[in-house]
Amino acid sequence: MRTALVIGTGLIGTSAALALAQRGVTVHLTDHDPEQARTAAALGAGTDEAPDGPVDLAVVAAPPAHVAATLADAMRRGLARGYLDVASVKGGPRRELEELGLDLSSYIGTHPMSGREKSGPLAATADLFEGRPWVLTPTRDTDTEVLNLALELVSHCRAVPVVMDADAHDRAVALVSHMPHLVSSLVAARLEHAEEAAVRLCGQGIRDVTRVAASDPRMWIDILSANPGPVADLLTDVAADLDETVRALRALQTSDEAKRREGTTGIEDVLRRGNAGQVRVPGKHGSAPRVYETVAVLIDDQPGQLARIFADAGAAGVNIEDVRIEHATGQQAGLVQLMVEPKAVPVLTGALRNRGWALRQ
Repeated sequence: MRTALVIGTGLIGTSAALALAQRGVTVHLTDHDPEQARTAAALGAGTDEAPDGPVDLAVVAAPPAHVAATLADAMRRGLARGYLDVASVKGGPRRELEELGLDLSSYIGTHPMSGREKSGPLAATADLFEGRPWVLTPTRDTDTEVLNLALELVSHCRAVPVVMDADAHDRAVALVSHMPHLVSSLVAARLEHAEEAAVRLCGQGIRDVTRVAASDPRMWIDILSANPGPVADLLTDVAADLDETVRALRALQTSDEAKRREGTTGIEDVLRRGNAGQVRVPGKHGSAPRVYETVAVLIDDQPGQLARIFADAGAAGVNIEDVRIEHATGQQAGLVQLMVEPKAVPVLTGALRNRGWALRQ
């Protein structure tokens, strides 16, 4: 691939353009908002000047509701040898294109499984997709050349290609992305009018659960409008579980010992099912989940503290597998939780104590 046209210079489009430009591809940028395309160009994602002729690959990074129309326009104008989109829903846009009577041999639907809570070109990074799955949904009609162009794009973005059926993809993202986002928003909505004294007690758990609720509602309306059925089916199941959980909790409020036992059994069931589902979430680098132990270090909120901890861990020959930070309420301090292999715990704790760090038992 020598040339590409990115149509839509938001977070995903600009991030892909940045990655392509860094690999030496000549990237042309266009957007319904010319100022946004100019911003992406200023960031080094390419040029907002139109190409002289057809490019090798056109990447449509428009919202799901506009993908089919944008693709149809590009294909009718002959803007590229191959076309793909990066929308989070795949079945609907393809069916719309089929209804328009277009030859889809030069098209492949794709979806990079990566993103951020922020949107727009200023949030874009060339490494946004690195190590992340990038779903490709070819059909029997897809030209081999177009599939190869899509694979080349994925390679330039250092993502991991995953081939799926379009409708299977839509059911999968409803489960692992769209439904969880709505559940996160429902939990976060409970905080909107909560008493300030209660909100000040928020810890890492509530931050984890509500993190994705900070995303742009307009973007998510587009996404959910393109995949409502599978999401509604999943939420129906969640609603049934919630009803059972509420009944179990009400039973725990009674003085009837038999009902209390039933309530305990019901709560235990949902918690155990949660455990069973959570362990299926892929671990580091997409591998099977591994059990790490946590070394908790008290730090001041000062420049260079994390760098010192990581340097001291490295000097001790310990690899930090993951890290979390819990900030203290009302204090310029926090707790850094270092996740390491169990055998590394005594080595790391000894090294950190010797270097003056305060550890929490």
